[in-house]
Amino acid sequence: MAELLNLWEKPAGEEIYMIAGWRQWADAGAISSGLTQYLIQRTEARKIGEIKPDDLYLFQIPGAAGLRPEIKLEEGYRQELRNRKNDLYYASIDRKGLVIFLGDEPNMNIDKYADAFFAAVRELHVNRVAVVGGVYASTPYDKDRNVSCTYSLKRMKEELAKYAVRFSNYEGSVSIGSYLVDRAEREKVEYFSFYGFVPAYEFSQAGIPIQGLRIENDYRSWYEIMRRFNYMFDLGFDLSELARQSDDLTASMDEKVEELKKKVPQLRLNEYLDRLTREYEELSFMPLDDVWERELSDIFRELDE
Repeated sequence: MAELLNLWEKPAGEEIYMIAGWRQWADAGAISSGLTQYLIQRTEARKIGEIKPDDLYLFQIPGAAGLRPEIKLEEGYRQELRNRKNDLYYASIDRKGLVIFLGDEPNMNIDKYADAFFAAVRELHVNRVAVVGGVYASTPYDKDRNVSCTYSLKRMKEELAKYAVRFSNYEGSVSIGSYLVDRAEREKVEYFSFYGFVPAYEFSQAGIPIQGLRIENDYRSWYEIMRRFNYMFDLGFDLSELARQSDDLTASMDEKVEELKKKVPQLRLNEYLDRLTREYEELSFMPLDDVWERELSDIFRELDE
């Protein structure tokens, strides 16, 4: 076992899958950190291990205060000190084993970190690793989110194409999830990532000093990614709450857009959003059983009427 890995429980299961996320720079819409935390809470997953933070994090870089641990004080007394964490949780969902990993993107010794991560995958007998993340993009807020995909083994592409994804052609600096896909291939581990494109609108080009719009917790991305996982892993996870939050998010954005139209009419927001919609190629994930359910619902509704 890798020196940084500390596992105190190894649950047994016929099929075990992992969903992994990080508090990282590729965390638009809190898809990486928020969705994994949501799953931990909703499944009442128990903590079964951790990757120890030894020699993984920098304490001080000029101009990068966000790298430091965080403290909470009350009347001068320390209530809490929040250090970097990389925790492993486990839950049983509809007879399936689900490992949920939530960590802090490391600053250094990435290979030691990868050793520990894939040691956990092996020790827990994980069948497949799914990584989640998000990037901001100028896309319509009321449409299905497009999902970018990377994968570790060439044979996975044909299957993953069924999940209405765009295979990434990105070239540039990597996040921790992207770094680990290279290691996963060498480890011969089935590993893939789904990155949701989260709506964000910047208005600096209009020459108007006004703050842009962006979605901090993109429940619609959470919902649509979990629909894919439900189908892929046959989890049977109840998505009704995420569906409601997704609808509420769209309604909230409707209100913000209408308020901005009235406040700053010179933005010509209608034209901007209409152009985004015209140029947007929506890739919706619709499994065959969902299509049948929707068609039957339409038929029964017409009969009732």
